Amino acid sequence: MAMLKKIGLLFTIKTRLEAWLVIYAIALGAVERGRLYLEIYPGWGGWMLAAACTGVVFIAGGKLLDSVRPTELALATGQYRAPLRHGPVTGRNRPTRLPTRHGSVSRISRRRD
Repeated sequence: MAMLKKIGLLFTIKTRLEAWLVIYAIALGAVERGRLYLEIYPGWGGWMLAAACTGVVFIAGGKLLDSVRPTELALATGQYRAPLRHGPVTGRNRPTRLPTRHGSVSRISRRRD
């Protein structure tokens, strides 16, 4: 069972480079299949089948690229790096309460007569 797991790891796409290579291979096969459809079905039907073959490459390529996360190094040093946020992070754009010096006690209740 361990050997099958090791063999299975060979077919796992881990990086974006591997994903691009697989997309290229799918595109080559799709163009070849589309060329054969144009020979077998001349006219409008062949063109529609060829377009469907090449259109599948866009769908499969998008899924492949979405399934592979970019590396941490590329995120940290990339050209389009996300800006660093300073201060408290709030969810759903809700304002946060400002911190008081004396906890949750209001000024009026701290008043001494």
